[in-house]
Amino acid sequence: MKLLTVNVGRPKTVDYTDSLSGATAIDKQPAEGAVRVVEPGPKGEGGSGVVGDTVCDLRHHGGTDQAVYAFAREDLDFWERELGRPISNGTFGENLTTSGLDVNGAKIGERWRIGPDLVLEVTSGRVPCRTFASWLGEKQWVRRFTENGAPGAYLRVIEPGEIRAGDAIEIVHRPDHDVTVGLSFRAGTIERTLLPRLLAAGEALHPQQLREAREYVAKHGAQGT
Repeated sequence: MKLLTVNVGRPKTVDYTDSLSGATAIDKQPAEGAVRVVEPGPKGEGGSGVVGDTVCDLRHHGGTDQAVYAFAREDLDFWERELGRPISNGTFGENLTTSGLDVNGAKIGERWRIGPDLVLEVTSGRVPCRTFASWLGEKQWVRRFTENGAPGAYLRVIEPGEIRAGDAIEIVHRPDHDVTVGLSFRAGTIERTLLPRLLAAGEALHPQQLREAREYVAKHGAQGT
């Protein structure tokens, strides 16, 4: 398992984003050399945990629980075949493009060490938005991406550090529950009856999803009826 590229984005003004600034940094490009990754601060105030990367809409992106976004090269290859076009690392807005790592099968609370120092913890899957769809220019993109069920993972920074392309990725902690990135994504989008199952991940779960799961159980019961 290794890190293929660390990708960073610069803001660009576009006419298709909901960002109040009118800009997006979804077009991320591989960085050269070492890149530092740090705890960015709470959502709404902190942006990307990847130094040099920009978050243009702090309402929906960035912050402690979405500090870093990882996507597998294997899943980019799948979409290359589906869409019939080349997709370079960073095109999906991911900070980390990985190889050999089951990103969507990762468990909420799972921890990865990348390089000698950086430790990240999986919090949730990425929910596609209008900016993502417009950037790619593919019809019904949000629906297609959602139904595929392989959203990539958001991570929080447990131990900061420097990383670079080619660094090894090691799973240093894997929780004893069955709540994966893929499961949490389906629960938050097209299979809401799965929400009660997310509670097994506890406080490691993205706070917004944890709140949704608790509210769902309070309303419908643990069986989602």
